[in-house]
Amino acid sequence: MTMAAIDLAATELVNRRRTHRQGDALPEHCRPADVAAALAIQRAVTRQLGAVIGGWKCALPSPGKLVLAPLYRQSIHTTSPCPVRVRGDGIIRVEPELAYVLGRDVPVRDQPYAPAEIDSAIAHTHLALELLESRYTDHHAVGFLDNLADGLVNQGLFLGPIVDDDAGSGELTLQIDGTLVPGRHPDGNPRLPLYWLANALHSQGDYLRAGQVVITGSYAGSLPLATGVPVHIRYGVLGSLSVSFAADD
Repeated sequence: MTMAAIDLAATELVNRRRTHRQGDALPEHCRPADVAAALAIQRAVTRQLGAVIGGWKCALPSPGKLVLAPLYRQSIHTTSPCPVRVRGDGIIRVEPELAYVLGRDVPVRDQPYAPAEIDSAIAHTHLALELLESRYTDHHAVGFLDNLADGLVNQGLFLGPIVDDDAGSGELTLQIDGTLVPGRHPDGNPRLPLYWLANALHSQGDYLRAGQVVITGSYAGSLPLATGVPVHIRYGVLGSLSVSFAADD
């Protein structure tokens, strides 16, 4: 894929972000045909936005599928009401996750980092909600590479309270405003994707930095929540999160 096509794709996705507009799949001449092209468009979007990467969303890779996208610093929120972009129904879709905040850099080196080294780099673990929005009218109708180029349906992150210990948190019973929802991390151990990411970023010419936040997968898929009303979510024995959302026009 040529740099001109990458920049055209990124320009269209950036325009949709800035105008809160959705659209069809990108034109064929600038639509990503492989993972490398999709990631190149991601990087071009970041560059054109002038955004600072405040973290990452990731999952363990599978054949032909790499789950990796930036979280922009300006879209990571810690206070309620949390600003969100919503459509006409006033519903925001979220994913309940754990978020790891790095206390130090994990710089590039020849030898891969061991899990214990990454554990020691984690400053805090938070309850969190990934905030979803696609730049496509129907992100289910386009391909995975299209969504990868667009940042995997992310519009931001709400960072909730710190939890003491996430050990054994592959399964959690969520309680959402009193309704019980069985929760299971898609990769079993929520830290496994973080261990992968710490080394995988090096092949992209990047690395984890102190202060960045990493989310690694939803415990319950995506959930619809209304704006303007408080929501209370309990993450099993780990603790609970309370937030309300306000439409950011």
